[in-house]
Amino acid sequence: MTRAIYPGSFDPVTLGHIDVIGRALALFDEVLVAAAPSEGKNPLFTIEERLELIRASLPGERRLSVKKLDGLLVDFVKRERASVVIRGLRAVSDFEFEFQMALMNRRLAPDIETIFLMPKEDYSYISSRIVKEVARLGGDVSGVVTAPVREALQKKYSEGAGK
Repeated sequence: MTRAIYPGSFDPVTLGHIDVIGRALALFDEVLVAAAPSEGKNPLFTIEERLELIRASLPGERRLSVKKLDGLLVDFVKRERASVVIRGLRAVSDFEFEFQMALMNRRLAPDIETIFLMPKEDYSYISSRIVKEVARLGGDVSGVVTAPVREALQKKYSEGAGK
């Protein structure tokens, strides 16, 4: 059984992330989505909220699990008995950073492979940062996030978060 881990901050999870997860599920027996706390990025959602939004966005998918990523990614991958790291690439601009990270991970753990997956073209421009900005300014994000995420964004910004 091949288990893959898809790490990220997912603040919040977008339809681009969901598309990459679906592609990974088509290739691997099990996919673990690992949300990183990312305090340095000043996240809008707590790690617990992000984990719940990922679960709510993919209800009933039995080959999917969601956990908090703690520590070094390669150590987490080993603890979770996975052999593959999934990384999404939206544009050429993502490639350089992701390539450097993949090479460092390979140096630290040569037995762990990194697989790059591209989302559907309709989602290639979406980023969590852009989604948050549009939502903060009152724009419609229904075409780029799931309903639970849209509702959570509306609630956060109606409470004055991020303003």
